[in-house]
Amino acid sequence: MQFLCKEYQDGNPRVRSLVTDTRIHLVPSLNPDGYELAREAGSELGNWALGHWTEEGFDLFENFPDLASALWAAEERRLVPHQFPNHHIPIPEHYLAEDAAVAVETRAVMAWMDKNPFVLGANLQGGEKLVSFPFDTARPSPPTPAAAPRPPDYEDEHPELQETPDHAVFRWLAISYASAHLTMTETFRGGCHAQDVTDAMGIVQGAKWHPRAGSMNDFSYLHTNCLELSVYLGCDKFPHESELQQEWENNKESLLTFMEQVHRGIKGVVTDQQGEPIANATIVVGGINHNIKTASSGDYWRILNPGEYRVSARAEGYNPSVKTCHVLYDIGATQCNFVLSRSNWKRIREIMAMNGNRPIRLVVPGRPMTPRERLRLRMRL
Repeated sequence: MQFLCKEYQDGNPRVRSLVTDTRIHLVPSLNPDGYELAREAGSELGNWALGHWTEEGFDLFENFPDLASALWAAEERRLVPHQFPNHHIPIPEHYLAEDAAVAVETRAVMAWMDKNPFVLGANLQGGEKLVSFPFDTARPSPPTPAAAPRPPDYEDEHPELQETPDHAVFRWLAISYASAHLTMTETFRGGCHAQDVTDAMGIVQGAKWHPRAGSMNDFSYLHTNCLELSVYLGCDKFPHESELQQEWENNKESLLTFMEQVHRGIKGVVTDQQGEPIANATIVVGGINHNIKTASSGDYWRILNPGEYRVSARAEGYNPSVKTCHVLYDIGATQCNFVLSRSNWKRIREIMAMNGNRPIRLVVPGRPMTPRERLRLRMRL
């Protein structure tokens, strides 16, 4: 925060461009309870677990609803996307109950995510030196027909690694951070506490490294438009004050480069033929089975790797519109606007509902109508 403000005031063109063109939100501490405990112990007396939980005993990072398992269960029943969405999956009602085991911080973050149309995010952690990206949840391996029934508390020792539809984008985002870090890709030294799990890249899919359900990253991806990753800044979970300057130098360029990636892909506005914005319109990118929605002003942002994409915009009561959008290698999102014309499908569905959702029988001229046909005709008129 100090760097951005100072460099902006000093006229740094890179920082001025970033601050001017980007809406930046910063949360200094998501777990102030844990931070207070770790701060009191300091770097010498602390350990990886100290300060990990809130005062109420919650691990905030794993306290979000497990939407990934719900999505996969719906896929197995072939309900996606017609009966179960592939994006903006609603929060289960039982999770929102007052007596649910949900931390007050978690509830606040979820409300914050719903209020702001975030596009890119990172939660900064310590104790390791790598970038982790979704899915964090491991998909259980399907049982074989000959396998014995599993007990209710069965835990699969070999779950599947389920990649997100945006796997290539997540890898790009993770690499953009790791490759700019001064030491993160020096994996020849091994990991902080064990062997290198990143295949000498400094990045790893969460489920491969540390599988867990209900992570903030998975929730952000499946409930909002935001692509969120976990950045583990360094091996020391609570560095000594004398080490902070070097830690800042290690991560400074990575933080700037990562934030700039929000301007990669496509952006635009969805309006009707009178120029009025259409909120909650769905943006569909061909070949990527994960959609996003427009914000309250009809605007949207979609991070994509360079290439050519077939993009469509759809909204209730409007005819869909399709365009081909080109994403270039240079930073700067491609403008891709949509103008939707109103359709009569809403009225057709109303008529079908009045007719019991059955095809309306054709009235042949000269043939007497039955009493039911006369009734239906009067209802329609």
